[in-house]
Amino acid sequence: MKKMMSILSLIVLASMLLSACGTPATEAPVVEEPVATEAPTEVVPTEEPFVGPEGALVAYPVDAAPTLDGVADDAAWATAEAIEIEVDGGFNGFETVAVLKAVYTEDTVYFLLTYEDPTESWYRSPWVKQEDGTWKQDKDPDDKGGDNNLYYEDKFSMIWNINNSIASFQEKGCNGACHVGENEDLKPYGNKYTKNEGELGDIWHWKSVRNLNQIDDQYLDWTRFDAEKAKEAGRKSDAKDSGGYADNFASMPDPNDATKTVADKSMPGFISSGYDATGYPGYILDNEKVAVTKEELDAMPAGTIIPGIIKSEIVGDRGQISAGWKWADGKWTIEFSRTLVTGSETDVQFDDLTAQYFFGIAVFENAQVRHAYQNGVSSMVFKPR
Repeated sequence: MKKMMSILSLIVLASMLLSACGTPATEAPVVEEPVATEAPTEVVPTEEPFVGPEGALVAYPVDAAPTLDGVADDAAWATAEAIEIEVDGGFNGFETVAVLKAVYTEDTVYFLLTYEDPTESWYRSPWVKQEDGTWKQDKDPDDKGGDNNLYYEDKFSMIWNINNSIASFQEKGCNGACHVGENEDLKPYGNKYTKNEGELGDIWHWKSVRNLNQIDDQYLDWTRFDAEKAKEAGRKSDAKDSGGYADNFASMPDPNDATKTVADKSMPGFISSGYDATGYPGYILDNEKVAVTKEELDAMPAGTIIPGIIKSEIVGDRGQISAGWKWADGKWTIEFSRTLVTGSETDVQFDDLTAQYFFGIAVFENAQVRHAYQNGVSSMVFKPR
């Protein structure tokens, strides 16, 4: 009996040991919550940067217009990219590089032109008192007529193709309207006119001495040269109401009508209120002119210089291009502007800001007609707002 109890005890103990060493109970699996998925990011299409035609002048949109003072320190110019246009073939081999920028506001386009020019040419055929007491204008002795290259002024010009009417302009630019060699006895540098009737160009002709706060607005048509009726051939000025520039001549009674006067081209008729015997700056402002008598002229010493030009702002279609300029350190800086749309048939109209507008440029270094010119043509486009 005692032996039987010992065996039972051993069995119970073995069962307990097996139970303690057995496989542990399996824990309930942890259910992980799915990670919240972020809403897909909306892909916004990237706006393609505006790229104009190769070599084109791009007019950039601006909110604030630059001041037209020839200083060019306005913020508007900082973002505009420049193009460079080489011009050569001018009198005495003059050549330079025209650097051009453009910006525009809601209704006006603005331009900045800079180019190197070693001299500021302001001594434009002034009156000089001679030793014998007479007055004489300094003139180029080699000038056969309209070809002064000695006592002149600095200028530049742009020609725009109006409504793409000049068929050859997109390929040849201004060269398509230049006719060198015609009438050499009367026009040493030839004539300018378009080939076919109906072809019109808009000429912007800056004259450093004769213009005042403006660029002369002119145009080009198909008129051929005529010594009596059309000496300027196809180059003409837009209409004006008043103002502009005139030669500084004295007046005398008209020999054919005592009630009228005519120009006395033997002496000047005016000096300026700020009279300078050196003739600087080469002009007299109309609102500062002072009539001078023969007796006063006779009393002036030999060598006295009086400007040969009197000028004022142009009123009318011809005066629609505003401008300001300065020459410093061998370089001209010229800022100018015009409304996008003028309504004049002799003006280019920038009425389509998606269009391409073609132009050519020329620079005159103390030359009346023998300018440095661009070979080929340039164009301008407007960068969208």
